[in-house]
Amino acid sequence: MPPKTHIIKINLPGGIVSAGDLLAILDAAENADVEHIQFGNRQQILFTVADEKKRSLQQQLASADIIYELSADGNPNIVSSYVTEDVFEHANWLREGVYKDILDLFDYRPQLKINLIDNNQTFIPFFSGNLNFIASDTNNYWYLYVRFPKTNSLYCWPSLVYSEDIPSLSSAIERVIFAHQHKFYDQPSADGALLYGLVSAAGGSFVLQPITVPLKVPAFTLPYYEGFNRYGNKLWLGIYRRDELFSVAFLKDLCKVCLKTRIGQLYTTPWKSLIIKGIELGDRGLWDTALCKHRINVRHAANELNWQVEDLCEQGLALKHELVRQFNEEDVRTYHLCFAIKTQPKTGLFGSIVIRSQQHNANQIGLREEQFEILHTRDFNPNSKDFISFRQKVSRESLSWYLIQLCNQFYELQAGDDLGLGTFYAEEPAAEPVENSIAPTLYQCTRCLTIYDQTYGDELNEVAPGTSFEDIVNYCCPTCEAPKEAFTSVATPNLVA
Repeated sequence: MPPKTHIIKINLPGGIVSAGDLLAILDAAENADVEHIQFGNRQQILFTVADEKKRSLQQQLASADIIYELSADGNPNIVSSYVTEDVFEHANWLREGVYKDILDLFDYRPQLKINLIDNNQTFIPFFSGNLNFIASDTNNYWYLYVRFPKTNSLYCWPSLVYSEDIPSLSSAIERVIFAHQHKFYDQPSADGALLYGLVSAAGGSFVLQPITVPLKVPAFTLPYYEGFNRYGNKLWLGIYRRDELFSVAFLKDLCKVCLKTRIGQLYTTPWKSLIIKGIELGDRGLWDTALCKHRINVRHAANELNWQVEDLCEQGLALKHELVRQFNEEDVRTYHLCFAIKTQPKTGLFGSIVIRSQQHNANQIGLREEQFEILHTRDFNPNSKDFISFRQKVSRESLSWYLIQLCNQFYELQAGDDLGLGTFYAEEPAAEPVENSIAPTLYQCTRCLTIYDQTYGDELNEVAPGTSFEDIVNYCCPTCEAPKEAFTSVATPNLVA
């Protein structure tokens, strides 16, 4: 029987941690015989401690005023795009002081996932939170997109929100959602207007402005976030670990170099990596020494960096390594794309292409073979929540082949004159076009936003291509199993932006 262990989670609000605080965390971990820590998708710290070392670790963390959770995630970390400032983009008004002022005003520990996002960058996902505050072009005002807990249902708050009101409005929304869980929690058909009405009726003085210009989600490009890079007269350093493990000894040396060179902060990312900004050119030798001492490689292939895997998920990480290796063998281009591997339902990962395990469904019908579904967003922008099912019931051995086909079709689309997205999903040749034909009506699940397009049918439900939605008997959604009645006809699918 393996020894009992516990997962320690420490939030780093905004993905920011001072060198001194990180060193205190690392000292406590080292004294508890912890050799490695990890960074999570929400910019938090995660590590495992043996049962017999748990109490001493808790005492040391408490004495250092470090708030933690033990084998729980009841209070998710607040994610921010602060790490991107200066090194990946230059915001108009959203600077260090604004982020920190907002974070300092949180006088409670949120139970909902909160994101503070600059609208010009694509390094940090826009809609992976439950309360997604996205900077507008008006100084100190933000769009708010509510993604109801355990769903992909988005609601745009009808007013812009003032920076200083973000913590208090977040608290008010959270209270209403948890007081009416049967209406808003794990309810794909949750009514955003009802939520807005209940929050407004509860009182609270908020400075609001009308939305005059809708949010425009930028085209996705993932910057190369590893290695030494110059900006102005300074350097920034990005560190990624293939196994997601950062040794405690290495990180302690990084903190010591930070303190020696007067770098006050380090930054974590949703890509489970670490970034250090503000390195003086003359100090590079100190950083090189630390990297060499611990044999840290800082130049991995770009097609290995654009993957999202669930936290502490060995199964997903192993599949990622397998697929990356096959991509490298085939020399596959993945620029402008990013991939997510979901082994569990309702994990809010970020990806333009999603590989989702269907093992649960396979077990239900008595299949032992591991199977996957491949999905992608309709516009291949990972910040969209409008997913299209590309292939279902794909074996592990066939995954890379289908993914390569999808990547190739994406680039064919980009190279073509016609940028319509309606003709390339099927592996088989499309039917000959009919002049002046009317495009078939699409039907969208109101619970999970899955699209039924009669052009392609539904392989999982054994619906042949060309079958109109009206002719299907006893249909259910292939994604969430909602009945046919939960679908509604749409001229244009429900897009995020």
